[in-house]
Amino acid sequence: MSGVRTVLGEVAAGRLGVVDAHDHLFIRSPRLPGQELTDPDRAASVLGAFHELGGGTVIQWTPYGMGRRIAQLPALSRDSGVQIVAATGLHQAAHYTEELLRSVRGRLAELFVGELTEDIAGTGVRAGLIKVAGGFHGLDDHATHTMRAAAEAHHVTGAPIAVHLELGTGALDVLDLLCGELGVAAGSVILGHLNRSPDFAVHLIAAEAGAHLAFDGPSRANHATDWRMPDALAALADAGFADRLLLGGDTVTPDTPGMPHLLRRVVPRLRLTLGDELVERILVTNPGRVYAW
Repeated sequence: MSGVRTVLGEVAAGRLGVVDAHDHLFIRSPRLPGQELTDPDRAASVLGAFHELGGGTVIQWTPYGMGRRIAQLPALSRDSGVQIVAATGLHQAAHYTEELLRSVRGRLAELFVGELTEDIAGTGVRAGLIKVAGGFHGLDDHATHTMRAAAEAHHVTGAPIAVHLELGTGALDVLDLLCGELGVAAGSVILGHLNRSPDFAVHLIAAEAGAHLAFDGPSRANHATDWRMPDALAALADAGFADRLLLGGDTVTPDTPGMPHLLRRVVPRLRLTLGDELVERILVTNPGRVYAW
């Protein structure tokens, strides 16, 4: 197994420590006006709190064109003692200007491969994963185009593909396209936000297909997810898929509890339901395997 590509270089999969498998230190979007994450001091504070609670690595899923602040990530990692993995990729079209989308539309695979294999904008950082996104219960033309480019980049580099599922839906459509039509091994696909759609049957089908399942981010109003997440994880583990599970904080706005909340509140609750051994596997062993390439 190769190492995990962090912003400070390659790290052995077994040396990530406790992993927040999906989060954001920096992010901006037209869909979140006035709620951007752009403050380096805030990022440093959050990383410090995460480290004090035992956190070792954060996987930042912020893709191309959404304010990743790549150049600031190495110093934040060194100062905090937390390893950071950066992403390339592209989110839903609604998160970009038309001008940006036109500028990259015909060269997405080339862009992704470049950011995975070469320093990004002279920062010394290379991306460690490809982030793409589906739609609500399906895939629009933008999602299909982006995933085709992600699959092409994966076949060139071997990098894992992390998928934002809108409100946790569309997982099987994603697998049909990426793994069925485009030939990506399911073990290289991470399905995000499955906690937001607590459909245990879909979770089981996705796990049986070989994908990794990320339960990431606290629920919002009208989402009956937090209290059902332990049961979802337990059901998947009981079915023999403990090695498919990941956890993340998914901080997207300044008021999201995020990384410290994951370790301070979510993990102790999961230990009561799942036991220490399974939680250790989800936080340490599984992410080390899936993010190594």
